[in-house]
Amino acid sequence: METKSVSTQTAADPQTLARISKLELRARTVMEGLISGMHRSPHRGSSVEFAQHRDYVPGDEIRHIDWKVYARSDRFHIKQFEEETNLKAILLLDISTSMEYKGQTSALSKREYASVSAAAIASLLLRQRDSVGLALFSQNIQRYIPPSSAPSHLRILLDAMGMESSGTKSGIGETLHDIAERMKRRGIALLFSDLFTDIDQLLRGMRHLKHKRHEVILFHVLDADEITFPFKNATRFEGLEDEEALTIEPNAIRKQYLEAFSEFVKQVEKGCREMGADYVQLRTDLPVDTTLSKYLASRSAQGK
Repeated sequence: METKSVSTQTAADPQTLARISKLELRARTVMEGLISGMHRSPHRGSSVEFAQHRDYVPGDEIRHIDWKVYARSDRFHIKQFEEETNLKAILLLDISTSMEYKGQTSALSKREYASVSAAAIASLLLRQRDSVGLALFSQNIQRYIPPSSAPSHLRILLDAMGMESSGTKSGIGETLHDIAERMKRRGIALLFSDLFTDIDQLLRGMRHLKHKRHEVILFHVLDADEITFPFKNATRFEGLEDEEALTIEPNAIRKQYLEAFSEFVKQVEKGCREMGADYVQLRTDLPVDTTLSKYLASRSAQGK
């Protein structure tokens, strides 16, 4: 299957970002003693405590480079500090081949829709001067960008979202375990995926994050075709993740498919509810800003 890179212009659609910018995405739990968006000081500096080094990423502020380490290693490293007033968020974007699907009634593929949604939330968090990172994954993490609150960081994230699909299956469980170990401070993980995976592996990975005291928000990205199964004539279904192609009479299996799909969603919702994680459906046939605004408004009303 031919894959296309996601347009960063599409992912950063200004109307989408503008319409949700008045809402605050707040963490459900207190992050290092403060609620997201309620900062004593939005800036890093000598008043905060040194935590660790990380590799320099284009867009990082030069003033945070540790020149002594550079003199010893000939590599740029950034000083990281304990940011007492900032939320740290990681966007987990599924780029497996199933995310390339786009039905006839959808303007965007699942991958594109997820990228728009992730970009909108990243923009919102960065406006709050919170730190945002990104992990692109298929069977495993293909690219990881550490969290940063620099204004220029949004462009780095958007450029990364244009990475082409690796043409492989999704390994959500292993990815979540990996991220749980990388996130050293309490933060929030936002997963964007169509969930072509085993439910038990998905929930185990999410529980690992919750065990590490991170908040988890699961954005289930779905095309309308997956929800309604609108096919009428004999149709050849080709798997996007190496599944065997099948020619099927849709009317003969519609009821069974819809029942199986409904049961799958119920199990995922139940698993999220039991561990205190949010479950949000993102339908690619609905406006991105409407869906996100409704969810963020609901969180705000609940004091999250």
